[in-house]
Amino acid sequence: MSLTSLKTVSLQRFSLNFAANIIATLWMLVGSTRAFSWVKPTFIQFAVFSLLALGSNVLFSWLAAESGSIFNEQGLVSYLIWPMIILLSGIILARRASNQSLVFVPVVLWLVADTLSALLQSLVQFFGSYGWLPDWSYSFLPILFLVLFLWQTLALLWIFSRRLRLPWWERIIILVGAVALLTIWQRNVADQPIFKQIPIEPVLEEAALYEQPRLLQQALNSIDPSIDGKTDWYFMGVAGFSGQNVFRSEINKVRELFDVRFGTSGHSLSLINNTYSWMDEPIATKTSILRGLKKIGQQMNADEDVLFLTLSSHGNQDIIQLANPPIAMDNIDAAWLREALDASGIRWRVIVLSACYSGSFIDELASPTTVVITASAADKPSFGCTNTAEMTYFGQAFFAESLRGNTSFEDAFEDASIRVTERESAMGFEPSEPQMAIGSLMETALPAFEQVLFNKSRPSVASITNNAASTTVNVLSDDSTDLPVDVNIAAE
Repeated sequence: MSLTSLKTVSLQRFSLNFAANIIATLWMLVGSTRAFSWVKPTFIQFAVFSLLALGSNVLFSWLAAESGSIFNEQGLVSYLIWPMIILLSGIILARRASNQSLVFVPVVLWLVADTLSALLQSLVQFFGSYGWLPDWSYSFLPILFLVLFLWQTLALLWIFSRRLRLPWWERIIILVGAVALLTIWQRNVADQPIFKQIPIEPVLEEAALYEQPRLLQQALNSIDPSIDGKTDWYFMGVAGFSGQNVFRSEINKVRELFDVRFGTSGHSLSLINNTYSWMDEPIATKTSILRGLKKIGQQMNADEDVLFLTLSSHGNQDIIQLANPPIAMDNIDAAWLREALDASGIRWRVIVLSACYSGSFIDELASPTTVVITASAADKPSFGCTNTAEMTYFGQAFFAESLRGNTSFEDAFEDASIRVTERESAMGFEPSEPQMAIGSLMETALPAFEQVLFNKSRPSVASITNNAASTTVNVLSDDSTDLPVDVNIAAE
């Protein structure tokens, strides 16, 4: 049967026509021309499914919108473009076939399919907002919804090309052209959603301009000097990217862990880039990081004490991002960070970098007296940088879980690597492959330093003496009945 001879008969009851159009759409979605036998393309049905499709898309956009989003009229216009194109195609097709009953056939079938798809997405979004979906589904569902979106249009084109008996090469041209137009339309819809967050240009208050120098100096002044003859751990945390709260949250939680459990209170410093903390915490810039390292270096005993330095931010090859608009900041590169650490005079270092591609920092930061731990390999991204998270995937695994249950950085790292890999696998992400490098001198000295840090039930005292030939680490328990443990480390 050709489109010219195709006759559509409307039923007497609205509900029957409504149900028939849904059945017709289901036949269309499986590529069957039986859809033409069921479709009831009346103006009333067109109007009803136009409202339903629009309403269901508004619902999905509202459910998916971030907090603070407002209704965007441009998003409504962007959505309506494609249904109008399909309606126009139906009018042209009806005139060419001299069959006016075809006018609403394409658009009714597409609107029904879009309504069903949008309602399904809304239901899934609702479940996701309450945490009722498994973790692996979050990587799978966007692909599924993209396939459904393309499917509803390609299926419509397919059944019409079959009914028109178009040659295979014309079908391919039509399908490729449709995919291209859909891609352009979808990008426009993505840029202009129906509910959209209005970007707010960051403004630096005058009070914050004058408060920042005071906050930094106050933080530096709060760093106490070490006690001679006793190993002290110092903590420094840097949250680099202001646009997401997860970095600030991670650094503050790690500092709390070290101050409360590991006794670094009075020996800790955090520098935070965050849109909402200008009046509360010193910001992280190259200048403040360098001043912080130098202050810690001045307060430490280079032979006895250890710095735990952690940075959490977005990253790239040899780059950790510093961003806190409206101030324009230079990013941290591996060579600069190594120079800053060397200039501070800090010898014993444990450095943890939680950022994408952070493994690219290892070669530059590595030294005989340094441990470098990174959230990813040099050519791999890491995950968990979302506004809803309190810590990144690696930060959660290493600091919140593994470091609490181990008394060795190496054991904690191995445990965290397993946890991260399992979580990434469940989410369908490419493995980030966390890395750890231990310097030759640190490899021998680290157990003594870890005993001081982790063994809080029996506080230990570690002293380190140097001569031209070797370095000796003496770990002394506060219990006078214990004998010192000497570890000789050949100098390099």
